[in-house]
Amino acid sequence: MIDLSWVIDPIYIATIFFFIVGLQRMSHPLTARSGIVWAGAAMVIATLVTFLTPNLTNFALMAIGIVIGGGFGYIAAKRVAMTGMPQMVALFNGMGGGAAAGISAVELLGITTSATTSSLAVIGGLIGAVSFAGSIIAFMKLQGWMRPRPITFPGQKILNMAVFALAVVSGILVVMQPSWVPLAVTLYLPLFFVLSLGFGLLMTLPIGGADMPVVISMYNAFTGLAVALDGFSFATPNYAMVVAGIIVGAAGSLLTLNMARAMNRSITNVFFGAFGATEETGVEIKGSMKAIEADDVAVMLAYADKVIIAPGYGMAVAQAQQKVKELTDLLESKNIPVKFAIHPVAGRMPGHMNVLLAEAGVGYDHLFDRDEINPEFPATDVVLVIGANDTVNPASHRQGSPLFGMPILDVEQAKNVIVLKRGQGKGFAGIENDLFYRDNTRMLYGDAQETVGKLVQALKKL
Repeated sequence: MIDLSWVIDPIYIATIFFFIVGLQRMSHPLTARSGIVWAGAAMVIATLVTFLTPNLTNFALMAIGIVIGGGFGYIAAKRVAMTGMPQMVALFNGMGGGAAAGISAVELLGITTSATTSSLAVIGGLIGAVSFAGSIIAFMKLQGWMRPRPITFPGQKILNMAVFALAVVSGILVVMQPSWVPLAVTLYLPLFFVLSLGFGLLMTLPIGGADMPVVISMYNAFTGLAVALDGFSFATPNYAMVVAGIIVGAAGSLLTLNMARAMNRSITNVFFGAFGATEETGVEIKGSMKAIEADDVAVMLAYADKVIIAPGYGMAVAQAQQKVKELTDLLESKNIPVKFAIHPVAGRMPGHMNVLLAEAGVGYDHLFDRDEINPEFPATDVVLVIGANDTVNPASHRQGSPLFGMPILDVEQAKNVIVLKRGQGKGFAGIENDLFYRDNTRMLYGDAQETVGKLVQALKKL
């Protein structure tokens, strides 16, 4: 058989270049699709060239794993609705963390591992297991299989730290006593992974749905870091894993920090603050919610000089993005400019609103982030808030509110605010929205897709 092992490292280096190009192109919505293609091609090449590894005999198991995993991923990606995208991202990211933990386990079972490679494998296994368990809890909360609000109990933080400390101690014992020693195989290694998984589960339970964008991003960074450490833990380092893992870890970390900054909160507060565990009480908001009909809103829009749309997760639930695009086109055909105000944490994952609107064909030049659009609200005739809640809540300006200090979209400064909402419920944070009671706010109740459709029909008659 011809030895082609010499081509492995050069091809791995080429895939690293593809990963970097893909990531760079993903940084802009106009090139994001091609960026995914570049990164996907790199992963396919890196996977195929692995079959050329010397002394590799488990080709059948590798092929079976690729077929099952790839088949499941393809079917799930084709079938998932955009409303289910956040939980799918959480689930797939968890699978990456679980795979990293599995690689660590295999490496720790090898008799040729040194103290250095074992230490790296233990750290990678700990981070990967935490990412796996935490991502599964995030998936279950987003999917509605668990209550989305924080789950807390007395002594929770002490228990979490105790489980983490025991996981670290058991990991040290695995390194100190080689895994091929029976005691390490039968006791320390299984205990290490059970405790690591337990810590990931316990750490995620007190995190509420309002913080899911940050959680998903953080566990994505964890998975990347675990993969990079696993790449170093091999007797011959796998530099494709190392570089790809570092890129994912760095990108996820930066995104996590940006998400936390967008909510004016620290990472420790997100993960240990149990935000939203209790509802705000003792606050009396003056005024009342005032309903309005679609025909009246259509008249307001027809005579507006400027319209801004602030979308939220409710738009995703109603799958109203296509109707919103139709409304935008209709308004612009009447020479009424329309802009979209995008809050960094609108929806349940980073960039959720951008993806939804791009899917509907809304041009990127229509999308503006919070800092760009906030100065324009005072001169705006009508703002349509479609399914957003916490990201437009003026309670963030009220001293003592759990939202205090969180930068929001200042829609309340517009001349008229129309809130499209199913009912009078509160957002993920469990805090009453002051905006709904303002004198310049009207509530258009109903399913967002239906109500936007009514607006379109009413506008066509004007």
